[in-house]
Amino acid sequence: MFETIIGLEVHVQLNTKTKLFCSCPTSFNHRQNTNTCPTCLALPGALPVLNEEVLHKSIQFGTAIEATINQVSYFDRKSYFYPDSPSAYQITQLYTPVVEHGKLRIDLEDGSHKIVRINRAHIEADAGKSIHDGEISKVDLNRAGTPLLEIVSEPDMRNAEEAVQYLKKLHSIVRYIDISDANMQEGSFRVDVNVSIRPKGDEKLYTRVEIKNINSFRFIQKAIEVEVSRQIEAWEDGTYDEEIIQETRLYDANRNETRSMRGKEEAADYRYFPEPDLKKAVITNEMLKTYSQIPELPDQKAKRFVEEFGINEYNASVITSTKETAKFFEDMMEEGISAKNAVTWLTVELPARFSGGMDITTSPVDAKKLATLVKRIEDKTISGKAAKEVLDYIMQNDEDIDTVIEKLGLKQVSDTGAIEAMVDEILSKNQDKVEEYKNGKEKLFGFFVGQVMKASKGSANPQAVNEILKQKLS
Repeated sequence: MFETIIGLEVHVQLNTKTKLFCSCPTSFNHRQNTNTCPTCLALPGALPVLNEEVLHKSIQFGTAIEATINQVSYFDRKSYFYPDSPSAYQITQLYTPVVEHGKLRIDLEDGSHKIVRINRAHIEADAGKSIHDGEISKVDLNRAGTPLLEIVSEPDMRNAEEAVQYLKKLHSIVRYIDISDANMQEGSFRVDVNVSIRPKGDEKLYTRVEIKNINSFRFIQKAIEVEVSRQIEAWEDGTYDEEIIQETRLYDANRNETRSMRGKEEAADYRYFPEPDLKKAVITNEMLKTYSQIPELPDQKAKRFVEEFGINEYNASVITSTKETAKFFEDMMEEGISAKNAVTWLTVELPARFSGGMDITTSPVDAKKLATLVKRIEDKTISGKAAKEVLDYIMQNDEDIDTVIEKLGLKQVSDTGAIEAMVDEILSKNQDKVEEYKNGKEKLFGFFVGQVMKASKGSANPQAVNEILKQKLS
């Protein structure tokens, strides 16, 4: 039996308006090589000037993970030679990062919780982007110099599920405190996975393999699982020392396999030394006080939802997983509906009708409209089944809930006189079944309910139907 050891490095692109060391904009989707200047192009004589907003966002993140925030931190040069790095080095923080020794609580599917330690979060400048077009490679330097916060966990995760839950919680937090849009497709939340295995009970750490830049939670899970299988197979075949080397690999989603990219560099290979063109980064007491005031975080919000609305922990964690869903739920609750029904329609019924990449932020049905629909179920204007028809309709048509109910003829009949007349007619047409029911065949009660609902085209109040039938059949 083997134990998996997983550590994660996450590069979060900070949502500052300008780059880390110059005034070039950080906006995405501009024409290639237009958001550049002598500093981010590393032209001779151009000097970096630190963007103070990066320190502010680092304080917010450090506060969110209950970390130590170093009020004095330093920058270092990391040398490497890639076409997308015009300076042939990256400015980063190796020896004294801005944030260190934090922690993150993750919620697992079995209802248990786990604390994952965060070793550090340090500031660094992003590289440009290499674009491979057939036999030609191009370089876009618009991204060069964009501020990153690299968040490095301890190797505390033991399977793919824990790794994904950690990433989802981290993703949620950086969006809650609004330091990044964390868009994985655009590269503002990039993940490197470090994976090794060892026999259960062994305390030694064996060869670590890095899998770089995986752009979805689903692929991260699959990449971990396939790499773990590769390492276990090599161990069991007796080829572990030959096959499992310290290297950087990529994940091929089409083949569901990891493949070697290059040997993994050690710190010495990067020839780190203190950055000579930058002074120390100083966080004043005033900055610390101001920027450590952060919004309510997912765990705090989930706890409040449990206490305030009486929902269970699982539903609270689902609702608070994104700040948009949490806000949607709170807006629904302002309309005075029950929390139980709000949870069902927000987490089950509405998402079931999303298609083509739609999510809560692009839903054509807003919180007030969905809450009004729930309210019409609760005040017995329509049945739950009819409400689903209304929701189907308003997903395609921007109309008022009450107008749609009238248009589709779904208003529930609660007039006991009208229902009683329908019940009498059904019973008179089915005297043989009435006798069978009275002789002990109680399962026929469902048949009578169904016949009344059919006669009313689903508009009769089911509770009233049940009560009148029980009265008549007794």
